[in-house]
Amino acid sequence: MAYGEVITALADPTRRQIFESLRSGARTVSSIAADMPVSRPAVSQHLKVLQEANLIFGKPVGNTRVYQIDPHGLNELHSYLSTFWDDVLIAYGAEVTRRALGIGSDENA
Repeated sequence: MAYGEVITALADPTRRQIFESLRSGARTVSSIAADMPVSRPAVSQHLKVLQEANLIFGKPVGNTRVYQIDPHGLNELHSYLSTFWDDVLIAYGAEVTRRALGIGSDENA
């Protein structure tokens, strides 16, 4: 149930904003914090949660750490959400078949 960790991590608006800020490329904590309404230590805590959910990873560069999105981090969530799409397509196919066969329509009543 790794997708649950991802959902929980992204449920927080500040973490979502941090995650979105990394879409344009790798950034340092200071760079991220400069754009946020929370303190640098708070940003670090949010980054820790995102990292534990495997959404991002940090790598040391000199005396600082640079964070970027883990390209595989959303795979579990994507797979989970795809099951809903599969259910919708199956229901749609059943409805098309039902209508094509005239099952349950008012015309046959």
